[in-house]
Amino acid sequence: MKVLITSAASELARKLVAAASKSHTIRLTELQPIDSANLHGCEFVQSALGHDESTNELVKGIDAIVHIAEVPSDLVANADQPENFEIDYQTRCTYNLLMAASAEGVQHFIYASTLRLFEQHSEDWTVKENWRPRPSTDSFVLAKHLGEFTCREFAREGKIQVTCLRLGTITTAEEAAEAEFNAMWLEINDAVAAFQGAIDAPSKWGIFHVQSDFSGSRFNIGKAKGHLKFNPQFVPTTK
Repeated sequence: MKVLITSAASELARKLVAAASKSHTIRLTELQPIDSANLHGCEFVQSALGHDESTNELVKGIDAIVHIAEVPSDLVANADQPENFEIDYQTRCTYNLLMAASAEGVQHFIYASTLRLFEQHSEDWTVKENWRPRPSTDSFVLAKHLGEFTCREFAREGKIQVTCLRLGTITTAEEAAEAEFNAMWLEINDAVAAFQGAIDAPSKWGIFHVQSDFSGSRFNIGKAKGHLKFNPQFVPTTK
């Protein structure tokens, strides 16, 4: 399968490429140039994800797109309006990518959202995928909410199959060992496994809550365990 992965400079994308390139042909893209050492021998195409022919060329011949949708931190920091930059990327750029994918016959689009959409719900509630998000005004959270809405409209119109992975707070085992406990932890290798499962199991419109599974974890991930064969391995150590 030919897979396009966005946000190639992100740590999550780099980890996913290292794993997925063993069984898929990978094309990478990013808003700016990246170090060739992070490409793992894969094709790289720099793209602004604009509404033009270059985005169509980017997705041509691709079977599935994994839209990590993580904006390089330096671009956000240097933007005139950082909050608007994030929202623009998650909405306009995601829309442009979906439009191009639909036009070029891409079968499956995977969008990385966030479980922070439910931060304002009580931690005592068992929040599942069919619950309505209550996004805060935080620009990242609001942008992801709008990005989900964009994806849902394309799926509703039957233009492309869309999977939405709502990710917990990404960490590494080493970072977690030194940090205060977080009930939303998603160890990065578990995150990679979830994306690999999503690539292999497309949905017409599927939303999945994805976090590591440990005592005290906040979200039910039964749906991801079933459809995506998600089997998280991370267990935090006790300080």
